[in-house]
Amino acid sequence: MRRPVEGEVHVHYGQIYVESDPDGCGPGLAEAFAGQSVGLCGAASPGSLWLSTGLHTGSVGFTVEVGEEAPPLDPAWEDVVEVSFRPVSGDSALVQWAGEASWPLDLEETEYRVRYSAQGMDGAGEKDTRLDDEPPLDRYLLQFWPAPPEPDRVLKQTSLSAAYWHRYARELPPPPTPAERAEAERRARLAEETARRERRLARERWEWGGRSPSQSLRDVGGNVHGLRPFDPALLHALDASGPATQRATALLAARRACETAGLTILDWVADALTALAEGRPLPPPFDDDARMWQTLATDPRVPDRTVGRAVPPERPPFRPPLSPGDRGLDPREAAQAVVGPAAAVARTATAEARPRPAVAEPPVAEAERSIAEAQSPTTRAEPPASDTASHAVMFSIGRPDPSLRISQPHAALPAIVDAAGSDPLQAAFDAVYAAVVTYGEDHPALLAEVWSAVEGRHS
Repeated sequence: MRRPVEGEVHVHYGQIYVESDPDGCGPGLAEAFAGQSVGLCGAASPGSLWLSTGLHTGSVGFTVEVGEEAPPLDPAWEDVVEVSFRPVSGDSALVQWAGEASWPLDLEETEYRVRYSAQGMDGAGEKDTRLDDEPPLDRYLLQFWPAPPEPDRVLKQTSLSAAYWHRYARELPPPPTPAERAEAERRARLAEETARRERRLARERWEWGGRSPSQSLRDVGGNVHGLRPFDPALLHALDASGPATQRATALLAARRACETAGLTILDWVADALTALAEGRPLPPPFDDDARMWQTLATDPRVPDRTVGRAVPPERPPFRPPLSPGDRGLDPREAAQAVVGPAAAVARTATAEARPRPAVAEPPVAEAERSIAEAQSPTTRAEPPASDTASHAVMFSIGRPDPSLRISQPHAALPAIVDAAGSDPLQAAFDAVYAAVVTYGEDHPALLAEVWSAVEGRHS
């Protein structure tokens, strides 16, 4: 026989436990004793034992013994019960309330008979709390030995405390059948999946300005995610406007970006804007990215203009919808789980269950991509390094710093190529985004003009 625990352990709310499921948090009180005639040692939930003590809070004498056969019954113990138990893993332990401390038991994954013996429960219950410098009030012995499953039994009852807990257990409804348990668990999983889907959809609606995006908005590539924080309603309007309006918007954005950057005085830029307006392929150097950037870098007529970064408007933070558990409701209600004994399987911890520390889900971190002296690589290839080229891609975490300056010619030039893209919707988004970056802190004026153009073509 071995004794993995011997001495004193601390109890709170008159509870201590044996747990063997490393991924579980233990049953609630009613679940632990459902269907039993024994009220001191709850073994109704697989892999767990709920052990009741007379003392509410403080240290009690506690010994755990693991042997090979049934030990003799010591008449010194006042209350004695037996249950059957099988660990669900090789990781069994005696665990204090809220996991404050634990002692490994090293039980095998086999069938055990468990005897729980108590002494001094009534006196400890009347005292309620034992301080560290006070003498011991109650003590307990928990014994394990291999044995096939048998019904739980009360071997000896002396205290009023034990009588109370035996009566409590016998008045509980029977535990769910395996089929009822499986159905309740299925419904609980369905409720959680539904809650996760609702949270995901709620976040998507928040990202898209309070509306769910169409499939085309979900599928469109390019800089849609860069433009969305500035005006998500504009994205919905452009999506509904049709290809003709989308092409016109792309052309408007490209023209305004080049005008603001001072590029329309350059013949090769003016030729490209004319070709774009007439629906013709873009002329050189816009037929080759490297040549386009090289031309920009070497043309002495390119103005040296910079602008502060465009910063999206502030908006309320995302607040996910409350799940049934967050509202303090029983998930059985949300899942419409089966009624009767099976309903107990789907519920979460209640006042009768031991408290567990809550784990807050960390908020989702958002990284916003910013552009300095070049268009983001989500739509533009980074130009090759050379002795004369001076454009770079910068990334920032969080909101952009408006004090940093952006080269307007480098931000505006990609708007022409973007506007000529094969997908009208993506072309509009990419060109408008390039124009927003080009306008910088003055981007609200651009977006107001884009809105007027989109609404004017609808009227």
